[in-house]
Amino acid sequence: MRIEEEIKLDYSDVLFRPKRSTLKSRKDVDLNRKYNFKYSKLSWKGTPIIASNMDGVGEIGVARKLTSHKVMTALTKQHTIEQIREIYKNTDIHKTVALSCGTSEDSYDRLNKILKKYPKFEFICIDVANGYSENFSHFVSSVRKKYPKKTIIAGNVVTADMTQELILSGADIVKVGIGPGSVCTTRIQTGVGYPQLSAVMECADAAHGLGAHIIADGGCTCPGDVAKGFGAGADFVMLGGMLAGHKEGGGEIIEKNGKKFIEFYGSSSEEANDKHYGGLASYRSSEGKKVVIPLKNSLDKTIRDILGGIRSSCTYVGAPSLKQLSKCTTFVRVNNQYNDTFGKI
Repeated sequence: MRIEEEIKLDYSDVLFRPKRSTLKSRKDVDLNRKYNFKYSKLSWKGTPIIASNMDGVGEIGVARKLTSHKVMTALTKQHTIEQIREIYKNTDIHKTVALSCGTSEDSYDRLNKILKKYPKFEFICIDVANGYSENFSHFVSSVRKKYPKKTIIAGNVVTADMTQELILSGADIVKVGIGPGSVCTTRIQTGVGYPQLSAVMECADAAHGLGAHIIADGGCTCPGDVAKGFGAGADFVMLGGMLAGHKEGGGEIIEKNGKKFIEFYGSSSEEANDKHYGGLASYRSSEGKKVVIPLKNSLDKTIRDILGGIRSSCTYVGAPSLKQLSKCTTFVRVNNQYNDTFGKI
């Protein structure tokens, strides 16, 4: 047993330090990024936010909407060939959608069938809760051999060593985050995790040294957190809770006292296991929770609010583009980042 004494930080532990800026308006900030990927050799250009592959978020309706904003969606692992057919007709959406799979034989078989029928999709998201198993690295290697020209996302991990391991195994992009999500209970249930800001900084440094990329997955509660993820070095930021609660995500709408709500739950929750796997296995426990959130009116409004916040962050620190944000970032450690006298937003 040993203890690491160095303090690790979450998004809520810091604020951007403002700096002089030559920008005249938020509208002058360029939020587009262009990335060339290490193994697939493909390039991608757009606003590097990704809707998480969670029920109610990684859905076809969300993907259709976000594509118009040049924002990506990682579809849930459960979409069928018939459902994929609905979006394949769109000539551009295969560049803004990642097909997800786990490491089980059934999940991988489903992915193979989809890609055989619809080969234009460029992104594969290999998604497990714990990316630290040796089996996972081997699985990433096998997918790389089968699909040498696909851009592979793999995760989740939170440390530099495993970021490098997954990249050397064939991942173009590593997904970073264990436990920070709004409906994730892994840190409570297992005692495992890593403060997200520090995880992003350390994993980004490791990935960029090998010519690869990372996704900051989870922990964002507001547009400022998304900007902090980019400021810390993330190439992409993945959002779950912030994009949940819209009609495009599907799900049963619940009415209470004249107001409309919708359920949202974690991918490792009892609800998700009941829905997709016939219940929790006897050797497992739930590592997610279910919440009921107000139904939001407009996904367009939500994404514009997020993008507007990032633009403002860039103007405060003097970054003319999202690409420059991390270079212009100085974080200040704080004990409090928001005055909630009149309640939380």
